[in-house]
Amino acid sequence: MTFTLVDWIKYTLWGVFGFMIIDFVIAFSKSFWEGSFKQTSFLPYLKDILFYVYPLYFLISIVSLDPTEWTLITLYFIGGLSLIVKYVIDIIDRFRPKGEEEID
Repeated sequence: MTFTLVDWIKYTLWGVFGFMIIDFVIAFSKSFWEGSFKQTSFLPYLKDILFYVYPLYFLISIVSLDPTEWTLITLYFIGGLSLIVKYVIDIIDRFRPKGEEEID
């Protein structure tokens, strides 16, 4: 494990895909044990790849156009970390009972 900028970009993407896979496996296993596969579909994950992960790739691909050379990389890491937080929250919500709602 090295700590260059390119490696951190790769680790961020691995984290995003890793938490996406963990979220899918948890949703799939819960629907498997409940006996219905209505809740688990590939389409939301494909949508997430298109709407969330592809823009991260796009940000990294246009870094050479950035005159500051760090603005787009910073946005990439902020976007990647926010996706990881989103999937952690989704994973936590999958373990909450269905009737339990947050009280604000």
